[in-house]
Amino acid sequence: MRASLASSIAVACATVLALPVTLAAPATATARPAAAALPPTQDELPGSTQSLPLRPLGASVRSFGSDPGAAPEQGLTRRDVRPFSLVGVVWNDPAAVLHGTVQVRTRSAADGTWSSWQDVETHNDEHGADPETAEGASGTLRGSTAPLWVGDSDGVEIRVRAERAEPGGVRAAVRLPAGLRLELVDPGEEPAAPAPGTQAAPAPGTRAMAPPAVLTAAEAAASGVNTPLAPYGSTTIPDALPAAGLDTVQGAPIQKEIVRKEITQETEVQKARETAAQEAAAQAAKAPYIGPRPAIITRKGWGADESIREKSFVYTSTIKAAFVHHSATGNNYTCAQAPSVLRSIYRYHVKSSGWRDFGYNFAVDKCGNIYEGRAGGVAKPVLGAHTLGFNTNSMGVAVLGTFTSTTPPAAVVTAVARLTAWKLGLHAINPKGTVTLVSGGGNLYAKGKQVRFNAIAGHRDGFATECPGGRLYGKLGTARTSSAKYQGRS
Repeated sequence: MRASLASSIAVACATVLALPVTLAAPATATARPAAAALPPTQDELPGSTQSLPLRPLGASVRSFGSDPGAAPEQGLTRRDVRPFSLVGVVWNDPAAVLHGTVQVRTRSAADGTWSSWQDVETHNDEHGADPETAEGASGTLRGSTAPLWVGDSDGVEIRVRAERAEPGGVRAAVRLPAGLRLELVDPGEEPAAPAPGTQAAPAPGTRAMAPPAVLTAAEAAASGVNTPLAPYGSTTIPDALPAAGLDTVQGAPIQKEIVRKEITQETEVQKARETAAQEAAAQAAKAPYIGPRPAIITRKGWGADESIREKSFVYTSTIKAAFVHHSATGNNYTCAQAPSVLRSIYRYHVKSSGWRDFGYNFAVDKCGNIYEGRAGGVAKPVLGAHTLGFNTNSMGVAVLGTFTSTTPPAAVVTAVARLTAWKLGLHAINPKGTVTLVSGGGNLYAKGKQVRFNAIAGHRDGFATECPGGRLYGKLGTARTSSAKYQGRS
């Protein structure tokens, strides 16, 4: 079993470092339309966002010409745009709810074919910072849909239709939120190898940015908080796998941990060994049940642009629960593209939605690779913006994809179990147990109410939402059992 886990992780980590970025959309062969005026070009950046205001469509053009915001159908007709890979819609008031449907069609940059209409998840207000935190009270916040990954595209069409209500038996369209804008996100270039021979070469045709000669202050800060676990500037925090034997402290099993990582410099090898020994000793002294740390791809590893987030780190007191989410970005991505998906979501959270950083503390792709999310240190209790009302003393894990009707792969459930066994174990939490959190306010629980949750809970347990999708939610029981076993519990 241990050999199988180690082999899986090694293969997954090697795979994620080859990063193709082109994904053909479902083919609907149509000729390219005449090019509309393109937005002005920008300097080359490690990612960019095009923000296009929506306009009345169809009959709305004539009926609501003087008040376009009142139009029950808004959007954009087919047009050429600069390359992008992820879409979403934002609006001015974060408290306003979009009652209606959002659909997009995109044109593949690879072969010029247009996709069919794709639904964008409109209910996204249940994600975000708690209302009375500095982030939640920030004037930069905007209302937003969930983002949708569409792959490399250079054309777009969108329609937003208000749902119709029947007050007093008279049908009338509900007013759409003011200031609707289409956000087109380009994830930017793929991270280059930090040194020859230390990772796989980029796939043919993949853009790769040159590694910087020195880290910026923001990059240094994000990397520095993880140095107890991995060398400075690492793209991956190595896993710490249990040795063959078990020690016993006060009758509880303690797993001896060893760090497995290929490091070229002998001094770094020694440092890693010393760190692993110190970490194992500290964990053994603190609590008897701590799962072995899984390999975690750092923000540097997935190419986070540290210049766009807020510079400081914000922490909560402890971690009592892990809320599991699905990103609702769709399943039309390869695991090699997962870093591009993460960079797109990150930019959408910060530049489009107005958050201080990536919302989730961790992410997991459908191959089971685990990624560092919000900056501040993977072993620290970083305050996230993932489960409105219950971000305090919890962590958020987003599984990339949509699992309303799609069953998550076994690798996803295993990754969630391994991650929670380690992180909850650092805070002496039994994954099969229950914990009490205090609501910061939401649509299920009033502010100040004490609520009991499973230690590994679904987003829907704390907020009226479909997240993390019925199929993923149904696997959380398996994750709890496996997580407890990784901790050495019966």
